[in-house]
Amino acid sequence: MAKKTDMEFNANEDYNKTLLSQLKHRLEKVYDGGGKKNAARQKEKNKMLARERITYLLDKDKPQIEVGAFAADGMYAEEGGCPSAGVIIVIGYVSGRQCIVVANDATVKAGAWFPMTAKKNLRAQEIAMENRLPIIYLVDSAGVFLPMQDEIFPDKEHFGRIFRNNAVMSSMGIIQIAAIMGSCVAGGAYLPIMSDEALIVEKTGSVFLAGSYLVKSAIGEDIDNETLGGATTHSEISGVTDNKFPDDASCLDYIKRLINKTGHFDTAGFDRTDPKPPAKNEKEIYGLIPSDASKQYDMHEVIYRLVDNSEFDEYKEKYGQSIICGTARIDGWAVGLVANQRKVVKSKKGEMQFGGVIYSDSADKATRFIMNCNQRKLPIVFLQDVTGFMVGSRSEHGGIIKDGAKMVNAVANSVVPKFTVIVGNSYGAGNYAMCGKAYDPRLIVGWPSAQIAVMGGSQAAKTLLQIQVSSLKAQGKEISKEDEQELLNKITQRYNSQTSPYYAAARLWIDAIIDPLETRKVISMGIEMANHAPITRQFSTGVIQT
Repeated sequence: MAKKTDMEFNANEDYNKTLLSQLKHRLEKVYDGGGKKNAARQKEKNKMLARERITYLLDKDKPQIEVGAFAADGMYAEEGGCPSAGVIIVIGYVSGRQCIVVANDATVKAGAWFPMTAKKNLRAQEIAMENRLPIIYLVDSAGVFLPMQDEIFPDKEHFGRIFRNNAVMSSMGIIQIAAIMGSCVAGGAYLPIMSDEALIVEKTGSVFLAGSYLVKSAIGEDIDNETLGGATTHSEISGVTDNKFPDDASCLDYIKRLINKTGHFDTAGFDRTDPKPPAKNEKEIYGLIPSDASKQYDMHEVIYRLVDNSEFDEYKEKYGQSIICGTARIDGWAVGLVANQRKVVKSKKGEMQFGGVIYSDSADKATRFIMNCNQRKLPIVFLQDVTGFMVGSRSEHGGIIKDGAKMVNAVANSVVPKFTVIVGNSYGAGNYAMCGKAYDPRLIVGWPSAQIAVMGGSQAAKTLLQIQVSSLKAQGKEISKEDEQELLNKITQRYNSQTSPYYAAARLWIDAIIDPLETRKVISMGIEMANHAPITRQFSTGVIQT
């Protein structure tokens, strides 16, 4: 392992701390939501801001995880942007019980729903359903953003899926509580009313299928919004809402009391002992991860700084060494770990294996280990820094596709919860085999050093350059070396921007970008929420090529 005094270690540390500083700066901008002017308008209405509501509701002495803080980052520029997709989602604790809270941010386009808003809400419901986690909706939204209605309204994964999920979650016995703390219009009116309890705040909360202007144009009736669908109307006349409250704080206090008087459910039975910090200094992770993603390092040293007491029991240590498998505890929870080894290793046959590449023997080992984790009811943590599967005639003749397919099959069919941390590279089919977003990890996060793409920037840019140059030459255009280099630079810059963790987080390919020192917290809270959902089916892989 590199020592703190080594120049390379110090350079890595400086680089990764700079990435972390950039992350914190970008998060500060996200936390501003729609800006100070829009925030002031909400305050004038005697309303808490969305983040203030969440802070007030959640237990102060407990950890929390924000999901999708960077959702829609850099998107919808023509519409003025949509920070955090106009909705804030936090996994935390209410009255000591783990819950997920979804709060519309009315400072962003009055809480209107953009396509990414729907995707983010569906992700929150997915987390709630997978883990049988109580979900609390703090509703304050003007409804669908009409200029983009065709991208949010009719399809399977659009707006209507949310209400379908309300119904399914109710049948599953998942607790849903909704507080109407602002506008709740048209189709959006169904979300709180399909929850177990619907609360409303006086003078600010309103719920109706059509507002007063639309009612006037549709049927000629003159009526104000408060009389049409305010707190008094729905709590005393229609019976649509269950209780009304004079202000946000009293409504949130009532939710705390509701959760406090909720019974306990069966657990999945994942094993936990008293947590212990790593024996090796966690902060040294910053110096271990190279500033150059192509450089080698020993993933064991990262694992030792994530697991309790730095104790790790490795599985098949000398076989298939480009993947590390083994068991440990993280914050007391027993886990199985599957991690890409990033240093060059020598196989039993004396062959050199490149770091970050999955070989046939590694895929075979990982498949068997994943099966063992399912047998022993061990949640699996994947640490990704993978450039893909090994290519070439030797690998093809050895059946790399068959062995890779076995690993993908085992990951896809696992019944124990999976958690994915993207440490560095996440390229091609390696992303799939190491439980990328398509393979249903309960949570998937990236460190600031993460890069996600079908292949590395250098290889991709050269491939794309060849295609474009051939196309231009086919059109009879001459390309000088200088033009070719300029084109390569443009392609590389564009491609690299798309491999950024922020690009992935904006599209919810990952749930969050985190400080590496938050990894233990994320995994611990993730397993705790997964423990709410007993495993109800047996592990089976179906047909596997042998």
